[in-house]
Amino acid sequence: MNNTVQDVTVAIMAGGKSSRMGRNKSFVELGGKTMIEHVRDTVAPLSKNQIIITNEPDHYQALQLPMFSDLYPDHGPLAGIYTAVYQAPTQYTLIVATDMPWLNPNLLNHLIQLRNEADVIIPRWQKFPEPLHAVYSKSVLPAIKANLDQKKLKITQFFDQVSVRFIEREEIEQFDKNGRSFSNINTPEELEEAKRGKK
Repeated sequence: MNNTVQDVTVAIMAGGKSSRMGRNKSFVELGGKTMIEHVRDTVAPLSKNQIIITNEPDHYQALQLPMFSDLYPDHGPLAGIYTAVYQAPTQYTLIVATDMPWLNPNLLNHLIQLRNEADVIIPRWQKFPEPLHAVYSKSVLPAIKANLDQKKLKITQFFDQVSVRFIEREEIEQFDKNGRSFSNINTPEELEEAKRGKK
C-alpha cells in the first residue's frame, strides 16, 4: 500500500440514531475492540488527517480526533457528508461509516488513488452505490448544499450535478472478493452473527 497521502482526509461518520441496535453502534464491541476503533485503526495508515462527524462529541473524546457536528442538523447522512467535506482541511475526503468493521484498506487506498478522476469516487456493489464508503472532492459542496437547502436528502440525488466515477463489482473484487467491506452491523442479531464469524 502507498504511503499516506497529504491531500485526503478520512472522515468517520459516527451519526445515526442506532435505533435498531438499541445503543450507540460506535461503541459496540467486536473482537476486543469497539466498532469505531476497528474503523479508526483500519484507516489510520491511509491519511494523517482523520476527523469524526458526530452530534455527540462528548462520547468520542477518548479517540482524540477532531470532531465536527452537522452543519445541517436533522438532515440525515447527506448533511454528514456535507459537513465532512466542508470541514476537511484537504481537497479530498474519504468518508467511511462507523458501523463497517471490515473495511478493506487496499480497496480504500484504491479509491484514494483515483481521487483525481472525478468529483466522487464511489463503489457500486450489487447495483447499489456505497456513499458512506467513497471519496469526495470539495467541488461537490455547492451541489450538496443546494440539495440540503431544498430538503432533497437522498444522497445520490446530487450525482447528476457532478462527475462520478463508479467502482464496479469486477474492480472491487480485485481487493475484496465478496464485498465484505460494505457489511455493516445494525442489530443485536447481526452482532451475534459477527461474533460467531457468520457475518
